[in-house]
Amino acid sequence: MKLIHKDIDKGGEGSVTLIPEEPEDMWHAYNLISEGDSVKSSTIRKVQTESSTGSSTSTRVRTTLTITVENIDFDTQACMLRLKGRNIEENQYVKMGAYHTLDLELNRKFSLWKHEWDSVSLERIELACDPSKSADVAAVVMQEGLAHVCLITSSMTLIRAKIDVNIPRKRKGFVQQHEKGLIKFYDQVMQAILRHVDFEIVKCILIASPGFVRDQFFEYMFQMAVKTDNKVLLENKSKFMLVHSSSGFKHSLKEVLQDPSVMSKISDTKAAGEVKALESFYTTLQCEPAKAFYGKKHVERANEAQAIETLLISDKLFRCDDVKLRKDYVNLVDSVRESGGDAKIFSSMHISGEQLEQLTGVAAILRFPMPELEDSEDEEN
Repeated sequence: MKLIHKDIDKGGEGSVTLIPEEPEDMWHAYNLISEGDSVKSSTIRKVQTESSTGSSTSTRVRTTLTITVENIDFDTQACMLRLKGRNIEENQYVKMGAYHTLDLELNRKFSLWKHEWDSVSLERIELACDPSKSADVAAVVMQEGLAHVCLITSSMTLIRAKIDVNIPRKRKGFVQQHEKGLIKFYDQVMQAILRHVDFEIVKCILIASPGFVRDQFFEYMFQMAVKTDNKVLLENKSKFMLVHSSSGFKHSLKEVLQDPSVMSKISDTKAAGEVKALESFYTTLQCEPAKAFYGKKHVERANEAQAIETLLISDKLFRCDDVKLRKDYVNLVDSVRESGGDAKIFSSMHISGEQLEQLTGVAAILRFPMPELEDSEDEEN
């Protein structure tokens, strides 16, 4: 994301002009834009014109509109953002107050105006515009006949390809069919890696599976790379890392990312920081339950006592329609940081963010035990 202009006054009111440069920037824009904000962008509008003879023709014209956002629709697979609202600025093609839908596009600037820019939104802009924060990892989780090729960015886990091949069982008289099925499967996985992984950006490609599937696939892929003189694969061989997973399903990524050897390899990515914090929370919850709590009520009470060492919070909570509730969560983040704690905002598009959502979306590791919170938990139950 490129920041073109920023004009925000001391009261927090103002606008920014941004250019989304890659699909992930649409995810950042989705998290920045709330209902009630104003967005200005160029768009295509169908216009009816009437000729002197009375016949009418419709033409498509590009024009710049400013709308007050009433509805936000984000397509996670295509990384497309669609905003619907009423036009609030004079325009020769669109009446004031008329509804229009803006599609935010890559490499096309848009301006966003808010009554109040809070700390979470400003942090999001900083994150989106800092290229050093997008160190990326690719992962292939696989088992015989099934594989998922994923891209793990600083904010999202994107499934780029699912390979599902029926492999005949290895039994007497069917060995050849089994081998043929495996080769077909391995070839499709290799093609998916070549198609979806940008080796110039990705610094680590994890190949994970139960048993020896990963080793056999890795061996096949580099035999083929030598045979076909595939320079892309041969030059990037050192980026591949073979690790264990319990299956070829997407949820196995969770355990892959928690592997200590993987953690050290991707230690400078935001994704690794989130996984580590969540793992630390689960460990504390198990070993010292009076120092780990989740749920808005308990976390707020721990914050009142300035007891929070690490706050774990999902970005989904900042997209709620209830303005007061959103402010509560922003104040919680600010308050934890003011008292010297660390606040980690998890992406709900990331595997660790999905896990956090199962714990209400907000959790905390405390500096000191608060058994009284445990007692109040029991009373509520």
